[in-house]
Amino acid sequence: MSTTRSGPAAGGVVRRLAPYVGIAIIVVYCLAPFYWMVVSSFRRTSDIFDTSPLPSPWSWENYEAVFSGENDFGRALLNSLLVAGVTTVVTVAVATLAAYALARLEFRFKNAVLAVVIATSMFPGISLLVPLLKLFTDIGWINTYQSMIVPNLSFALPLAIWYLTAFFRQLPYELEEAARVDGCTAGQAFRKVILPIAVPGVFTTAIIVFVVAWNEFIIALTMVNDPAMQPVTVRISQFVGEAMHDSPFGTRMAAGVIATLPLVIAVLLFQRRIVAGLTSGGVK
Repeated sequence: MSTTRSGPAAGGVVRRLAPYVGIAIIVVYCLAPFYWMVVSSFRRTSDIFDTSPLPSPWSWENYEAVFSGENDFGRALLNSLLVAGVTTVVTVAVATLAAYALARLEFRFKNAVLAVVIATSMFPGISLLVPLLKLFTDIGWINTYQSMIVPNLSFALPLAIWYLTAFFRQLPYELEEAARVDGCTAGQAFRKVILPIAVPGVFTTAIIVFVVAWNEFIIALTMVNDPAMQPVTVRISQFVGEAMHDSPFGTRMAAGVIATLPLVIAVLLFQRRIVAGLTSGGVK
């Protein structure tokens, strides 16, 4: 009898633990490369191919090499922050207005407009390199910030508009109707009622756009050849070793850790804002 009862009990334990085991496997799978990058960044150059789980001894030489004079990594960080920041602000501002109009206003060919918006994001970015290079060369935009920001906008806007349109459609029309009854104009109802409730969607979109703009590589590599204007993704790819022909794995690992930290910090900050918007918006 005890054996018969132990069977269902064991099955229940397995069913309860299965989701946690699955989550643990996914977390390990996603974080293992980042963990190895952090560990490798603290290894000495002579120990870079060591397979031990922790560096022994710990060394800061790779981080010192990242900020050495020839790498100019601090300037690259500022360049990436400027490009990603401007791209995010402009994209979110334009996408919020466009998405609200597509979600709330009734006009002819609205579905066609949405189809064109999403279709523009289906073109592979590399297919646009030659036309963009020719255009930017003719108008003198090579080695400028706008040569990176404008293409980023064209890639980020369709995704942001599509996402925010779906988010605005989920908001009840009664909110705006109540605001109009209280004397608000259409613009005031949008600013004072809809936008505060839409904070979670807007900040989520901002996170996605910032990450995409920060990680962009091929456009920046093509349009910018001045080291003083290059973002972190391009600068990391051009690091050279002491012999000028070897690959500085440790230095690139350290640079990767430094370049990832702003994204981690931004996500953590935005997550708090998203939770605050979700908990306060519904009550109001």
